[in-house]
Amino acid sequence: MQSQTSSAGIHSDNYRFLQKHVYTQSGIVLEEDKHYLFENRLTPIVRQLGLGSINDLCALLQATRQEEISRRVVEAMTTNETYFFRDPSHYDAIRSVLLPRLAQERRDNKRMRFWSAAASTGQESYSLAMSLLEGGFGDWDIQILGTDFSSQVLERAKSGKFHQIEVNRGLPAALLVKYFRRAGVDWQVSEAARRMTRFETIDLRKSMRSLGPFDLVFCRNVLIYFDTETKQKIMEEIHGTLFRGGWLLLGGAETAFGVEKWFERQNIGSATVYAAR
Repeated sequence: MQSQTSSAGIHSDNYRFLQKHVYTQSGIVLEEDKHYLFENRLTPIVRQLGLGSINDLCALLQATRQEEISRRVVEAMTTNETYFFRDPSHYDAIRSVLLPRLAQERRDNKRMRFWSAAASTGQESYSLAMSLLEGGFGDWDIQILGTDFSSQVLERAKSGKFHQIEVNRGLPAALLVKYFRRAGVDWQVSEAARRMTRFETIDLRKSMRSLGPFDLVFCRNVLIYFDTETKQKIMEEIHGTLFRGGWLLLGGAETAFGVEKWFERQNIGSATVYAAR
């Protein structure tokens, strides 16, 4: 019996295949009403491969199981929305409370470790690097690890180059002038900020205990894409990477509900932080 076609042109059985494929490979849950998302994000891959439709792409994936194409499909379905100094209250809390505390506690070894767990194209990592430089920590042993499921976005993060529209989002003009230089039509972040950062491809569903220990973990606007069981596992793993008292920062639409045994919720100004117990 021939499968029905959705309003987006994807056969219903192929839609279910894509949902399962993306979930199996990344843990991301895509609901029944995301036809437009598949259509928008997979159509470029269809064209690049010279195929006729997303249904043809599904047939190719099922017939050949080509790892490279499979990864391109999954990476296309991940959300990489980010910008400089996103959630300013978090950076206010870091500058006003966390960094002064760490400056006192670590004055002997001058060492700090941070993790941006959904780094995308790197704005979060570089925002933190600029905050540290502005705070006078340029001569400290600082490492900011940025990770993401998508190797494609991390290549951009490693380059440290940003389009004009990207530096226009959240980046104060004074910091643009101080920490960036023109690179053709783009902007190149300073070597001082880049020295603090490194980027790796990591699946958050895997064990992460070997990554830490960290003083601060950003895991913002990514947990919303996982089911409850996966969220709990990720939160437990992140807890295992933090120093006691270290901070976890979540996105505005996310909560650490159900993980009180690992984290204590604290309010600092208008920011909510989760301190590792």
